[in-house]
Amino acid sequence: MIVYRNDVALTLEQARDLYRASTLAERRPVDDDARFAAMLANANLTVTAWDEELLVGISRALSDFSYATYLSDLAVRLSHQRRGIGQELMRRTQSAAPQATLILLAAPAAERYYPHVGFTHHPQAWLLRPGEAIACALEEPKR
Repeated sequence: MIVYRNDVALTLEQARDLYRASTLAERRPVDDDARFAAMLANANLTVTAWDEELLVGISRALSDFSYATYLSDLAVRLSHQRRGIGQELMRRTQSAAPQATLILLAAPAAERYYPHVGFTHHPQAWLLRPGEAIACALEEPKR
């Protein structure tokens, strides 16, 4: 039986083990202790899934609990996938901020999953990655 909790402060090792077992570690800085710890500590809406003492899933989000909730990480151990754990993590994340739009960026391998569970594709998303600068717009020429 899977137990869902939103009151657990995870250790780096618990989170790192889950991210690796779900393949999310391939796209997250799990070996940079300071950065990974900050990711965990600064999320203000985290829901975890447990199979007895084993952490099997996480939804890690940032929310204003009114307008927008950004679901930064959704991870379920490969051994526990296809059991509805990811859907339940998202449902609980959404229910914590029911007025907010749930927003995420899908990993390439998960692009087909999200429409299946009710998400709508939004082509107007834009990214500015670390180290990329905001470009200054040129002024209109004077006439």
